[in-house]
Amino acid sequence: MYDYFNGKLTDLSPTHAVVEAGGVGYALQISLTTYGKLQIDTTVKLFARLVANTISGETQLYGFFSKAERELFQLLISVSGVGANTARVMLSSMEPGELKVAIETADLRKIKAVKGIGEKTAQRIIVDLQDKIAKTDIDSSTGGLITTKNSNGDEALSALVMLGFVRKNAEKAVEAVLKDQPTADIETLVKLSLKRL
Repeated sequence: MYDYFNGKLTDLSPTHAVVEAGGVGYALQISLTTYGKLQIDTTVKLFARLVANTISGETQLYGFFSKAERELFQLLISVSGVGANTARVMLSSMEPGELKVAIETADLRKIKAVKGIGEKTAQRIIVDLQDKIAKTDIDSSTGGLITTKNSNGDEALSALVMLGFVRKNAEKAVEAVLKDQPTADIETLVKLSLKRL
């Protein structure tokens, strides 16, 4: 089992990163939270989780900037009905601390605001994880976004399409956000667009 990858970040998009370690390039699926903290051509350490799809038999590597984000991802995918992609969308919509608080306080409205999470799934997440998440070391402070990337509507649109959203709907959401915040960075742009989808 992989615990982390430490090496040069050779490729980066809002949904995936490639880390070269020991002469091998490892492709990892990432959240927007992790994306906002990375910079290409730098040495990075990404904590990893290998997820097997029981239906297709394929395995996928997921990478996280912090152990806390990985821990939260693992808790989320332990909930019946929450797959790896849904967990990644949740972590792209909220910072780990923000999501922890939403679960701890049973904020059904906030969890349901994430695309693909209905009322029953949101309730299941709260019931299954409320006690478990209280015992974790995940910092409950949400903080501001840390990013140096410029606003890029095309990149945000590409990220939403890769996350499984219909291109036409994603375009409308990105355009609406850009109208309100023309200087929004890529992470903010995608997070706000997710709330409109």
